[in-house]
Amino acid sequence: MSPTHRNVFVLGLDDANLPSLQAVPGAESMTFHRLLTIEELQEGEVNVADLIDRACRTLDAFDGPIDAIVGYWDFPVSTLVSLLGERYGTRATSLESIVKCEHKYWSRLVQEEVADEHPRFGRVDLEAAEPQPPKGVAFPMWLKPALSYSSELAYGVGDMDEFNAAVKHIKEGIHRVGRPFEHILGRLELPPEMAGVGAQVCLAEEALSGVQVAVEGYVREGEVTVYGVLDSINYPESTSFLRHQYPSALPDPVQQRLRDVSSRVMRRIGMSEATFSIEFFYDPGTDTLAILEINPRHSQSHAELFAYVDGIPNHHCMLALALGEDPALPHRAGPYAMAAKWYFRWFADGVVHEVPTAEEVAKVTKSIPGVRVDVVPDEAQRLSEIGGQDSYSYEVAHIFTGGDSEQELREKYDQCVAALRLGFDSPTDPPNREAS
Repeated sequence: MSPTHRNVFVLGLDDANLPSLQAVPGAESMTFHRLLTIEELQEGEVNVADLIDRACRTLDAFDGPIDAIVGYWDFPVSTLVSLLGERYGTRATSLESIVKCEHKYWSRLVQEEVADEHPRFGRVDLEAAEPQPPKGVAFPMWLKPALSYSSELAYGVGDMDEFNAAVKHIKEGIHRVGRPFEHILGRLELPPEMAGVGAQVCLAEEALSGVQVAVEGYVREGEVTVYGVLDSINYPESTSFLRHQYPSALPDPVQQRLRDVSSRVMRRIGMSEATFSIEFFYDPGTDTLAILEINPRHSQSHAELFAYVDGIPNHHCMLALALGEDPALPHRAGPYAMAAKWYFRWFADGVVHEVPTAEEVAKVTKSIPGVRVDVVPDEAQRLSEIGGQDSYSYEVAHIFTGGDSEQELREKYDQCVAALRLGFDSPTDPPNREAS
């Protein structure tokens, strides 16, 4: 084995991302090792102490150097990267900087210190006899736990009836991530404004309007670099993503403001040697920006888009930082002028049938240049039993397209949807709430 060979442990390494990891520069000198499975990390109620113990058993048993520990998923992966990095001497940002991003209430408090670009917000007392919206926060608003997966338990509400229904659902499910997140908060010295807040807290934020956009970047030696701005387009009359499109179509001055706000906030959070992704809303009518949320990791959803347009998946930034190398991406060196990740969704519960085989999916992607397809459900699976979904729809396929125009991206998406021929039957029994 070459002395320059590196062993990289990837928390939640999945088959969909492995090809993108193997496409980064220098990947031929790396071996990617799976450290815990997606199921262990995201299904059921997370037990952080148990996950740390399992991960340490794997790492301690490994006969070789541990050169990097990385991850591209939300909690608990993001926090485990920091905790394990401290234990095994691998590069990672501090646990406090991770939690300042992921705890939505703490994150808003930090944003307030350096930026005006955020919505009015406040806490909702879930233990009150009759929970009420926070003072100064008006309808329409969003209710969400301090921590959640993929918009799970996030509800848009327009009046008190909808507010009360959302509070009921959040109270029933907030423990799944809230309880294990308490374990993480217990490791930190919290500031006075976070005293007694805890992890099982509900946040209310005034609804934002405009176009949604994502900023991807990294912090290295205190310097913040934004390497990409992407547009997020929803289904009509819906809050669910239809696609992410790169590069953004927003005017250059607006994109520069996005970069400036991102730099101020990430410096205040104190992140270092790590990637981040920030979601914003931009309202063209008022020319205003507002931060939706900050993620202390790059988006694995965008890896194929950067490869299509810039020539290298954004996983490169994560790996280079973890290995102490230059994380810079090339600019517009890919085969296509633009790219999109599409979310083929179903907006009612159902049982899936006619799921294409891997061979059938390969035939589709071979016949349409510049596409990749990941089918989400299994044959005969009920949509409401798929984990990590938003509160209003079910993802049934992710379709990546590269092209030289938006029209070409749309045409390739439509071709893929037609070729997949996914079918759905109406369910006959009530959904399994525990599985969902």
